[in-house]
Amino acid sequence: MSTAEKFNLFSFTGKMKILHLSWMAFFITFVVWFNAAPLLQSIKTSLGLTTAEIKTLLILNVAFTIPARVLIGMLTDKYGPRLVYSALLAVCSIPCFMFAVADNFVQAAIARFALGFIGAGFVIGIRLVSEWFPHNELGTAEGVYGGWGNFGSAAAAFTLPTVALMFGGDDGWRYAIGITGVMSLLFAFVFYNSVSDTPKGSTYFRPKNLGAMEVTSKGDFFFLLIMKVPMYAALALLAWKLSPAGVKLLSDGVVNAIYIGLTCLYLYDLSHVWRVNKNIFKEPVPEIQRYSFKQVAVLNILYFATFGSELAVVSMLPLFFSETFELTPVMAGMVASAYAFMNLMSRPGGGWLSDKFGRKPTLLILTAGLAVGYFMMGQVDSSWPLWLAVFAAMACSFFVQSGEGAVFAVVPLIKRRLTGQIAGMTGAYGNVGAVVYLTVLSLVDYSTFFYVIAGTAVVGFVTLLFMEEPSGQIAEVNEDGTVALIDVAKA
Repeated sequence: MSTAEKFNLFSFTGKMKILHLSWMAFFITFVVWFNAAPLLQSIKTSLGLTTAEIKTLLILNVAFTIPARVLIGMLTDKYGPRLVYSALLAVCSIPCFMFAVADNFVQAAIARFALGFIGAGFVIGIRLVSEWFPHNELGTAEGVYGGWGNFGSAAAAFTLPTVALMFGGDDGWRYAIGITGVMSLLFAFVFYNSVSDTPKGSTYFRPKNLGAMEVTSKGDFFFLLIMKVPMYAALALLAWKLSPAGVKLLSDGVVNAIYIGLTCLYLYDLSHVWRVNKNIFKEPVPEIQRYSFKQVAVLNILYFATFGSELAVVSMLPLFFSETFELTPVMAGMVASAYAFMNLMSRPGGGWLSDKFGRKPTLLILTAGLAVGYFMMGQVDSSWPLWLAVFAAMACSFFVQSGEGAVFAVVPLIKRRLTGQIAGMTGAYGNVGAVVYLTVLSLVDYSTFFYVIAGTAVVGFVTLLFMEEPSGQIAEVNEDGTVALIDVAKA
């Protein structure tokens, strides 16, 4: 990897070209993933949907993303980011078009469920960017990728209603959503023809097996099985929300069948983990090839609290401001958008801080700030001046999104050939967090909701004490058997 090229955001050559094309791809995936949110009222009227059915579409939109991020991480490690990202953008344009032409709830629900797959695009760029940037720039680069790409959801909220109005009529929303599908399809070809997986002369290290994450000790084998449980539990929780106890979309029989299916799927997953890792029970992995799964588990918990809370808070903040300060929906939306706008600088900022001051110290400070920030949000009520409440939300947002950037400043430094899978699992935990927090929100008041997030941030802080600061080098084995050493910190 060439490290001589300067980190210059205004450059569009070499590694900077890869970074810009990566965040653009991620940006488009988020525009497509959240293209329905700002058009829900038009969609509801056009298709004659009930409020419960609209809420169901929102649930279905995130359901598939949890297993998709894990699967896409595996495919990325095996086949490379260039092919997988291009294929994802092209294939996911199909359910986007399906949603644009849907005539009833069932068609819309199937399309929205399938569109959850595009939410997995994030993990692909994490691996690609890690191949092109040295360790001392990696946090900043991953932060720019994540922060600028993540802004796609806000961009969709600002632009798609206008696009729908330009076309006008009852079908304006269909054209707006269809255009996002065209963007995704066209950029698939741009990406494929403009990107390479590694700099010239560098090796793309691939996992030995496709189907489950490799671990390097017996203890980590069982640790991995435990850390998989919350992902299946979150899907079970989503099924419960669709049951007669929730939005009453599915019958008890169907929901029970889903529970049984998830249990069988977990056991099948367990068998894959055993098949890939059974050798560690026969002979120990050479010290030079080992990594600690504890590092992955800590990052999973931190991303649960950071990105999970962001997804949940973004979805409820306009209503929170509207009800607390008696604002109009338009004004509440504008005020709440300040939270999402912080992504442009906060996430790159968290990565930059990690590069400059160390991964673990940065995460400790940001996680502590996250806990304090959400505790303060829990204190907000109608007696507060509006400007102070907005300031509190923006300050909280800084710690949330900087924390996300700092988490993914560590992910590529654990085991290079598994970066996609590690990013996939960590990313999935963000969605698990969103499901849990939104479920909590449906059961408690706003203050308690914010206090629960603050509490999980404290848990994240405690687990972070067990994480080791990345140091020295990680070893990967070339196809010819020689060992390549990759720097992960200053010597």
